[in-house]
Amino acid sequence: MSDGALRNAADHIRDARTTFAFTGAGISVESGIPPFRGPGGVWSKHDPALFEMGYFRRNPEASWKLIRELFYERFNTVKPNKAHTALAELEAAGLLTTVVTQNIDGLHQKAGNTHVLEYHGSTSRVQCMSCRRKYPTESVSLDTLPPKCPDCGGVLKPDIVFFSEGIPDDVHREATQLARSADVLIVVGTTGEVQPAGRIPWVAHHNGATIIEINPNESAYTYKATDIYLEGKAGRMLPELLEAVLTPR
Repeated sequence: MSDGALRNAADHIRDARTTFAFTGAGISVESGIPPFRGPGGVWSKHDPALFEMGYFRRNPEASWKLIRELFYERFNTVKPNKAHTALAELEAAGLLTTVVTQNIDGLHQKAGNTHVLEYHGSTSRVQCMSCRRKYPTESVSLDTLPPKCPDCGGVLKPDIVFFSEGIPDDVHREATQLARSADVLIVVGTTGEVQPAGRIPWVAHHNGATIIEINPNESAYTYKATDIYLEGKAGRMLPELLEAVLTPR
C-alpha cells in the first residue's frame, strides 16, 4: 500500500457528506473472536445445523449449550481492538455516521459507536419465542438451559439471525437506504460472501459511493467495486487511516 492511497482515502472521507462503515468478522478476529467460515472458523469445528431455526425449536437445550460456550463464555472476556476504537473516533469527529456490521459481538458499541446497524443481531439481547419480548442477556441466568422468559415462561433465544431466519426488516431497509445515499463506504474485514448482507457495498458502489476497502486479502469487492484498497489488518490500517484523516492537509 502506498502513502498516496492512504492520503487519497483520507481526502475522500474529509470531503464526504456521508460516510459509513461495513464490517465483518475480520475486524473482530484481532480481539480473539474466531470467524465462522474458513480454516479454524466456527463451522470447521461445530455443525452449523445447531444454528438452524428448526433445529433450535426442536432441541433448544442442545443449541443453547453450544451457544453459551461459543458466545457467552468467550465474548464476556473480549474487548474492542484498535480498529473498533478508530471507527468510534471517526464518529466522534463527525466523519462517520453509521456502522453496518455483520458481527454479533457488540464490540462496536463497547468501543463507542452510537449508531450501529446489526445485520445479524446481537448476543447482547435474548428474545422470547412465545411472547416475543426482548431482554438484555445480562438480566437472564444461563445456568439452566434453555433459559426461560421471566414473563411468560417461553423459551428464550439469542437475538441473532439463525439459518432459515430472515434479516430484520428495519435493519436491512435502513442499511440499503444509507448505501444508496452515502458518498463514501469503508469496507472492513469481510470477504463479501455472506448474503444478503454482502449486497450492501454493491448498492453503495452502484449508486456512486467511493469504496475504501481494508482487508489483509482480496475480497469479492476488490477488483469490481473497490476504489481504494488498503491492504492489511484492520487493527493497523484503520488507526493509520484515522490519523491521515485528522492530519491537516
